[in-house]
Amino acid sequence: MRLRERIAADELLTIHGAWDALTARMAAQAGAEAVYMSGSCVSSSVHGGPDVGLTTMTEMARRARQMADAIDVPLVADGDTGYGSALNVRRTVREYERAGVAAIQLEDQRFPKKCGHFEGKRVVDAPEFAAKVEAATEARESDEFLVIARTDALATHGIAEAISRARLYREAGADVLFVEAPTDEDQMRTITSAVEGPHLANMAAKGKTPPLSVEELAAVGYDVAIYPSDAFKAALRTIRTVYETVVAEGSRTSVLDEMVEWDERDDITRLDEWTALEERADERERAYAARYADLDADLD
Repeated sequence: MRLRERIAADELLTIHGAWDALTARMAAQAGAEAVYMSGSCVSSSVHGGPDVGLTTMTEMARRARQMADAIDVPLVADGDTGYGSALNVRRTVREYERAGVAAIQLEDQRFPKKCGHFEGKRVVDAPEFAAKVEAATEARESDEFLVIARTDALATHGIAEAISRARLYREAGADVLFVEAPTDEDQMRTITSAVEGPHLANMAAKGKTPPLSVEELAAVGYDVAIYPSDAFKAALRTIRTVYETVVAEGSRTSVLDEMVEWDERDDITRLDEWTALEERADERERAYAARYADLDADLD
């Protein structure tokens, strides 16, 4: 699927969040048309802390490569602030694109950045980020690699400033616009009607933006919706429950139903494919062993 064409289609595209190769594959196996590498989820999985700018570009690019290699659908990856100046953005884009990423999301927060639904965010001047957006579009090797420009100015400066920034980032070459964390449907409609799209909505679970349905988002004017942390938050609750239960009860009996079966895990990890590859390698080894014996016999 070509991501640019899919976004331009009439039907809204939903992109589902993951944080490593295994969860990316599970999202794709569930039918996701595209997968989103959530910076917040990756950040927490890397260092066990909050999304406050602690992960590096190399850590994120490495994770993106692992995820892209595990799936056959497009990977949209969070690139945070680009990890520095416009020069850093150029390198980040190159690293992400060569890792197999289909689109990078960049944001106009000051470093250290924070999750878009946290309090206390700060943004850089709009011209500074517009220059980063243009640098990103110049650095890509293929026009099929998309640049998603996110502004967090709605929370810091209000809706008029957020709209002005979105317009400027569009002029700078952004392929998709992402105004973070509108707090009601009227704000969402105002944004999408004031700026030419495509527009992306962040359906962060239990975040500041109302949880509209796919049909409602499309009616409001959105073309793409990401669901970055649904699976991550559900996994955290299950993991905590299992650990606490087994520690407290000294038995896993009451939480066995929370676990997948062996064959389910094997299906997720494609054990059959790897077993077939192993058997093929064994067959080749036997064939080469016979051939080697023939060659050795020719020397006698």
